[in-house]
Amino acid sequence: MARAGLNAERLVRAGAEMADEAGFDHVTVSALARRFDVKAASLYSHVKSSEDLRTRIALLALEELADRAAAALAGRAGKDALAAFADAYRDYAREHPGRYAAAQLRLDPETAAASAGVKHAQMTRAILRGYDLSEPDQTHAVRLLGSIFHGYISLESAGGFSHTPVGTQETWSWLLDRLDALLRGAASP
Repeated sequence: MARAGLNAERLVRAGAEMADEAGFDHVTVSALARRFDVKAASLYSHVKSSEDLRTRIALLALEELADRAAAALAGRAGKDALAAFADAYRDYAREHPGRYAAAQLRLDPETAAASAGVKHAQMTRAILRGYDLSEPDQTHAVRLLGSIFHGYISLESAGGFSHTPVGTQETWSWLLDRLDALLRGAASP
């Protein structure tokens, strides 16, 4: 029988903490069992497999990130919304590197459609409405923002910019200014 107090939610939260501490790639049912000093078999009544655990952590991370981004966007428009949204992602990645990595996990289509990932796309499109982009430019812009934000955050977290004299915050601000100008220039006349 599983140790009292263990349930799927507690295991997923502990797995998310483990991801932040040791890296998302190191999260397994066996590693989690060691953390709780129980046999791995006792956790299978709560999670089906390491893949199931990792998927649940990804869903938790997507939900947390969506909540944070939504709070940052409240009452903002235009460049302020763009910067708040981008900063929410960057701050989350800095505070929760393993969870941020989990949020990048490829989900099966059915799970993805029911996840907070849909909220992320909706929020991005809401920001872009302030730039008056029509289709297909809006879809291109959603992909552009996701690529730039994730690419920059990934390179920064891997120490890719540590060898330059220009600070990463200065580059981040420059990047957001250029994105804003690009999106304003791409708007239909």
